[in-house]
Amino acid sequence: MLHPLHHRTRRHFLRDCTTGLGALYLASLGRSFGAQALTVPDPAAPLLPTPPMFAPKVKRVIYLHMLGAPSTLDLFHYRPELAKYHGKDCPQEFLDGQRFAFIQGIPKLLGPQFSFKQYGNSGAWVSDQLPHLARHVDDICFVHTMVTDQFNHGPAELMVHTGHPNLGKPSIGSWVTWGLGSENQNLPGFIVLMSGGQMPRSGKSVWGSGFLPSVYQGVQCRSAADPVLNLRNPDGTDRATRRAALDALAKLNQQAETEFGDTETATRIAQYEMAFRMQLTAPEVMDIAREPEAVREAYGCTPGRESFANNCLLARRLVENGVRFVQLFDWGWDSHGDSEKHAINIGFKRKCGEIDQPVSALLADLKQRGLLDDTLVIWSGEFGRTPMQENRDGLDNKFANFIGRDHNPNSFTLWMAGAGVKPGLQYGETDPLGYQVTNNPVHMRDFHATLLHLMGIESNRFSFPYQGLNQKLTGVKPARVITDLLA
Repeated sequence: MLHPLHHRTRRHFLRDCTTGLGALYLASLGRSFGAQALTVPDPAAPLLPTPPMFAPKVKRVIYLHMLGAPSTLDLFHYRPELAKYHGKDCPQEFLDGQRFAFIQGIPKLLGPQFSFKQYGNSGAWVSDQLPHLARHVDDICFVHTMVTDQFNHGPAELMVHTGHPNLGKPSIGSWVTWGLGSENQNLPGFIVLMSGGQMPRSGKSVWGSGFLPSVYQGVQCRSAADPVLNLRNPDGTDRATRRAALDALAKLNQQAETEFGDTETATRIAQYEMAFRMQLTAPEVMDIAREPEAVREAYGCTPGRESFANNCLLARRLVENGVRFVQLFDWGWDSHGDSEKHAINIGFKRKCGEIDQPVSALLADLKQRGLLDDTLVIWSGEFGRTPMQENRDGLDNKFANFIGRDHNPNSFTLWMAGAGVKPGLQYGETDPLGYQVTNNPVHMRDFHATLLHLMGIESNRFSFPYQGLNQKLTGVKPARVITDLLA
């Protein structure tokens, strides 16, 4: 008599008891859209499109993250006063009360390392390291006053992509696909592409689903060889055999879910089914060799290898095929000046050359196809860089030939192009050295609230109950939509 009770859990009691507590609880787990009560999406069901709260301006997002935090003082935020005081001792008021990752003593001010010029009708300043992208400034909305709470890479990456510096929170792409579903049932709603040879400092958590069902986490794909590892059937296994095996496995998983009530079992079923559907769709969509040669040349692509250029073209193909959120991570932008690879005058220049043509081609391609009308492209790092030379080891001869800047969470540039934002806008102002914001600061949670708003979601009513709190992408602190950025 006691044996069956060993397999009973509190979840079984809540589900089966005559008061219906389990059903009431599950009904409360939907997306919290204010008074609008939504049921929990079945993790085993296809991620069908879900109506937003109000008419969206953005249907899809391509987020280009430059891992390591590029110096936007050397790319987009021209400070002529900084050039004027290059080589002078940094004023003490810029150092008092500040935390630095590596700066010691009294550092020297470091002027812009490249030539700047104004472009387009907007007159936006862009350095000579991005000549291709400079042609698109009238389509770009520059936000020069981004601020963050974090000044180390891992927590700052998490802040950008999950709204929190600690592990365990859902990423933006997970929130968006949980809230809005997917437009293509044969591809994941959230896809991640990597270049540069290394993972983010915070690992795969930056595209994780956190406390949301894991079916909403990002799916990492590759721009070379098989797009997804272990997606193809093993040798000697045809599609009919695979289908029969999945059907049998689904029955076992459904039985386990019925017995133990673990929602992740349903997620596992959904992931197997998605993989089965992707076997036919993903290889075709991910094959950039199908693109005309002129298009590949415009991006600077080389089929068969991992590269940022290939990933940019893949991003266009993915959003064209209904993928809701495409995240590109490019490693190699941590320009401390402690080595050739990490020097603004060497490695940084090399990285600029790697992204300039592909990003320019992506914007032009999306615009030419009409996709920029409902797709938003975002470019950023995780924080900014100081207007001072990094004074590591007292700036001795060890690093004399390498130029670098330390971390600066107080000000950096993020830009957006496409649906819903004002093209050609230069938003916000910093002090003359580009160190601190003087007006119109945009915290990461404000940016997240604005992004959700563009996708038809009100951030304050978009939550998931977890650990006794209605959890939100924007957290518990006030977050505002930056309406000045909206078209």
